[in-house]
This record gives sequence, structure tokens and C-alpha cells, in this order.
Amino acid sequence: MNAAAPRFNGTLKKWNADRGFGFVVADHAEQELFVHVSAFPRDGQPPTMGEKLSFEIELDREGRKRAVRVHRQGVSPPRAPRHEQPEPVKHQARQGPRRAESRSWGSLVVAVLLLAGLGGFSYVQYSQRTAATQADPQSLLSTAPAAAPEVKQPVFQCDGRKYCSQMGSCSEAKLFLKNCPGMEMDGDGDGIPCEQQLCTGPFGG
Repeated sequence: MNAAAPRFNGTLKKWNADRGFGFVVADHAEQELFVHVSAFPRDGQPPTMGEKLSFEIELDREGRKRAVRVHRQGVSPPRAPRHEQPEPVKHQARQGPRRAESRSWGSLVVAVLLLAGLGGFSYVQYSQRTAATQADPQSLLSTAPAAAPEVKQPVFQCDGRKYCSQMGSCSEAKLFLKNCPGMEMDGDGDGIPCEQQLCTGPFGG
């Protein structure tokens, strides 16, 4: 059995339909978490800014937090189809009362032993996975920045990107702001770009 991951309720604050990603904010929190269109249910309904969502949080390959397995609040997630069990065939062969009782007890003992074995195995698997993967839900929304590896580029050049949503890290945003004209990433002019998306909160670095 898989350990149940904590889920959070929040709101889709920003969405770029052309690029297929946006940012969600959990209830009672201020950090914006990256979310990709692939995290939404495939129900034919496009993401809409302001809609209420529930989601889980995990780290990407660079150690940054993102929202995954998104569900729309008020909409039940799709359930796996049930496989109906065939009704047991009723044997009409008559047996003596003692033989029938003996077979019934034997079947019961076998069933109990099988259930006990499966239960013990499942508990061991559950304990191991819980100890290895389950995280404290409050720590996922902590304001402490995740340590992301610095991306070193051998050659830097201005390539036309100028928005925070086009940057891959805080250091990249600072590099563009410092060296490229026409940047749209420092609204308050304090020299720190993308303060809401990259350079503070869980994406700071």
C-alpha cells in the first residue's frame, strides 16, 4: 500500500495558456507554487485563474517545490472501475454433516492464514515506505527556501526572454536583469527580480 500524501487546498493565481503552466497559492499561505498543465485532470476543461484546487506537493529534479496531482474542488476524482466478483458456484452434491463441517473449518483456517500473511506483508511495506517518503505537511509550506543547485552556463547571451515566467531560477533572473535591457522582472526597482516567483519563498536561491 502507498502512504497517503498530504493534500492542500488553494487557488490558481496565474496561468499562461500558451506555455501550459502557472502558479497556485495554498490556503493560509503566501508562496506561489509552480504547476504544469500535465498535473491537471484530463477532463477536457482548461485551467482557469481563480478556480479552487486541491493538490499535492513534491520536489522537481532541481529541488524546487511544485504542485502535482491537481483536483478541482467539488469534483470527485475518477475512480478505477470495479471488477465484479463472480458468484461462487453452488455445489449441489450432498455430503454428510460431519464431512461438510470438517471442510468448512479447513477452508476457514486456510483463509485466516492467507489473510494474516498478506496483512503482515502489507504492514511491513507500508512501514518502510512511510518511513522513507512521508514528509511533515507543514514543512512543505515552510518559507525556508529549498537549496537548488546553481546552473552554470558556459556562455551567456540575451535571448529575448524578459519575464519571470521565462526564467528557470533566481540566479538566472538576476543575470538577465543585470546584463540585458528591457527586462520586466523588477517592478519595484530594488534590484531583486521575481520576488514573488523565484527570489523569495520556496523558490528563493
